[in-house]
Amino acid sequence: MNLAKISANGRITVPVEIRRLPGLKSGDKILFFHKPNWEVVMCNASSQAIRRAQAAFAGAAEAMGISGEDDVQAIVDEIRYEKD
Repeated sequence: MNLAKISANGRITVPVEIRRLPGLKSGDKILFFHKPNWEVVMCNASSQAIRRAQAAFAGAAEAMGISGEDDVQAIVDEIRYEKD
């Protein structure tokens, strides 16, 4: 268990052991979620954003018929060299 104190202006120093768990570094943003039982969950905002993007794009490659890097490169070339 780790204990942190809230300062008069609302600042909290997150214990080093807790910062290491989600890979937090100086300057990172933290998301806080509260559950119905008043439990608060903290997570690294960057990794959470990546997970949400991955979930949003899940299945998109298959839907577009993309099966590998060559297909991706073909699409990039088509857009890059497209003539009006």
